Amino acid sequence: MSIHAALHHVTHYKYDRPVQLGPQVVRLRPAPHCRSNVISYSLQVEPADHFVNWMQDPFANYQARLVFPEKTTEFKVTVDLVVEMAVYNPFDFFLEPQAENFPFKYTESQADELAPYLVTEAPTPLLKAYIDKVDRKEQRTIDFLVGINQQVQKDVDYLIRMEPGVQTPEETLTNGSGSCRDSGWLLVQLLRHCGLAARFVSGYLIQLTPDVKALDGPSGTTVDFTDLHAWCEVFLPGAGWVGLDATSGLLAGEGHIPLACTPTPSSAAPIEGVVDDAEVEFGHEMKVTRIYESPRVTKPYTEEQWADVLSLGEMVDKRLNAGDVRLTMGGEPTYVAVSDRDAPEWNTDALGPTKRGYATELVHKLRAEYGNGGFLHFGQGKWYPGEQLPRWALNIFWRADGQTLWHDPELFADERHPTHYTSEDARRFTTVLAHKLGLTERYIQAGYEDVYYYLWRERRLPVNVDPFDSKLDDELERVRLRRVFTQKLDAVIGYMLPIEPASAEADMPALEGPGWKTGPWFLRDDRLFLIPGDSPMGYRLPLDSQPWANKSDYPYLIDRDPGAPRDVLPSAAVYRARYTGVATSDLGEVPYAFATPPVVASPLRMQGAGSAAALDTAGMHPATRQPLRGESAHWVTRTALCVEVRDPRRANGPAAEKVGSASGVLYVFMPPLKRLEDYLDLVAAVEATAAQLGMKIVMEGYPPPRDPRLKMLAVTPDPGVIEVNIHPAHNWKELVDHTEFLYNAAFETRLSAEKFMTDGRHTGTGGG
Repeated sequence: MSIHAALHHVTHYKYDRPVQLGPQVVRLRPAPHCRSNVISYSLQVEPADHFVNWMQDPFANYQARLVFPEKTTEFKVTVDLVVEMAVYNPFDFFLEPQAENFPFKYTESQADELAPYLVTEAPTPLLKAYIDKVDRKEQRTIDFLVGINQQVQKDVDYLIRMEPGVQTPEETLTNGSGSCRDSGWLLVQLLRHCGLAARFVSGYLIQLTPDVKALDGPSGTTVDFTDLHAWCEVFLPGAGWVGLDATSGLLAGEGHIPLACTPTPSSAAPIEGVVDDAEVEFGHEMKVTRIYESPRVTKPYTEEQWADVLSLGEMVDKRLNAGDVRLTMGGEPTYVAVSDRDAPEWNTDALGPTKRGYATELVHKLRAEYGNGGFLHFGQGKWYPGEQLPRWALNIFWRADGQTLWHDPELFADERHPTHYTSEDARRFTTVLAHKLGLTERYIQAGYEDVYYYLWRERRLPVNVDPFDSKLDDELERVRLRRVFTQKLDAVIGYMLPIEPASAEADMPALEGPGWKTGPWFLRDDRLFLIPGDSPMGYRLPLDSQPWANKSDYPYLIDRDPGAPRDVLPSAAVYRARYTGVATSDLGEVPYAFATPPVVASPLRMQGAGSAAALDTAGMHPATRQPLRGESAHWVTRTALCVEVRDPRRANGPAAEKVGSASGVLYVFMPPLKRLEDYLDLVAAVEATAAQLGMKIVMEGYPPPRDPRLKMLAVTPDPGVIEVNIHPAHNWKELVDHTEFLYNAAFETRLSAEKFMTDGRHTGTGGG
């Protein structure tokens, strides 16, 4: 993938009288060691009556010697060349072992051959002081070169200086400024005083506008341009001559076209010669034009081609509509981080220390565009063989009719920003949520790690290891043991509220509104011990310890037929009014009395202070009594909502827990529910609780049941990439809008849809 750039350079001298030109030496042909491929080159000279002799000087630079037999009133040199601007890595070079670290010495033969490039000027006061502050301690050679190059760039202000000649290093340091040739010559002298062979380079600099502007730092030129430039080259054993541009502080790249490389600036002048005395008018013209661009990841189409693609898409849309063909199109584009591309999480691993942070930032941007008014749900995604933990999935859910499900986005916690919630905050949240749902708090239970399992696990460790540093081969188990013993075995992990819709048995119509019921969990232990593991608390509940029930009695959650007709969802105002006391409508906020109140469900609500509550307390109520041995316990509430304070790094695998600091994010684990109406009601209660307590939360657990009345978008991890499962588009324009916004949002998140293969080839990240 490359760009062919045509450079046009005119140098024009006009004299006020006919003059005799002496022999002129022109050094405007790319040097033999130019790394960018020169496709074509031409040199045109006026007056046409002249003789030209091409030769190479002692330093192998091409130069044209021009002889003019007749007097002339003008002298014009026109250079046209086409260069292939293929990006290369300027750091991709080999170093001899003895030159890998600075300082190093050239071999005797190398020193003899490089003698002209090792000649130093006598150190003047400022130059000597500057040399003394150069960091010359032992270090990697490339680090030394980058450091001294950037030091000159930082200390010498760039200016356009029209005066002929080159400043001495002392003058440049005195002024604190200079042109490219001044800073280049200063760097040459500094390197020579440090024992490195260096030479002065005169050449062309071609800079093209980038396809994508940088998010931070300079984006480069806004227009394609070229100019004469000067820089420095240093000789490194094994690599040869390596370019250093002190004007930019960068290594020379594909845009640096060397013309003349010499020990001193005087022998690198572009045009050199003598002429009779006369008044002269000098003209100078330079421009660069793109004459060919191969398709590339950052610019696969020209503007004309993209216009044709859009036109074709609209035409296909019209034909599909005419035939009443109803199709949708989704997509799964993938992205990698702009920085740290070599990390395993951006090459082979599905999880990693930073991937979830990038995905979180992206999902917040996507919610603002697509799911505005929707809610975020950070649940579990795919689980492949060989992976100890399921992957995460950051989901956005919003109503297809556009009504608001979640009113205050500020209540969504950002896992990247540490908070300091504790298990006491989790208890308060669970209690207030139970009250909002009209439930008693009696059946809220604290969850603990299984003390018996971890004591058994500790007893099985070798006698000469510490549980905090168990030396186990399984990294996940090592981290788990260290975490459990650090937080203490009797620490509360979170709180569990048994809950299910009161409509679960009656399957009441949607518009009647959901109600909720709770009940006790009957376990052999007094405490709720969780299944050992790293997953959220809600996935580690001891469900198999719940009372037995016949298969015919067991309350299986069976998904509704996706093709079955659905009622219209209740208004979002109804859900909000249920737990905030006001409803939002076209008339503004409406008092609670005008909204549908929650359905009051049986004796397990906190309002029950009569005979039903007494039966419950006595353990005799049909919905709360303990089952007899062998009795099918069909009435037991088997689903639960959990509230847990947890370190978010655990979701990214053991390596991620070593990065950053521990923080306590409040997670609300949603239970599995059959009906979307019930799920949205519970979401409204969770938001109202978070708003009342001023707590920021992350919703996790089971997602809403699949339903055409609810749209979704997911950001998930895949090996080496982040994948975005975009919601379906119903027409071409919608698909284009989705794609363009998604890629712009990813770019602003410092995610890229391009990567480099091991052999350096530029390619896309893939995706469907």
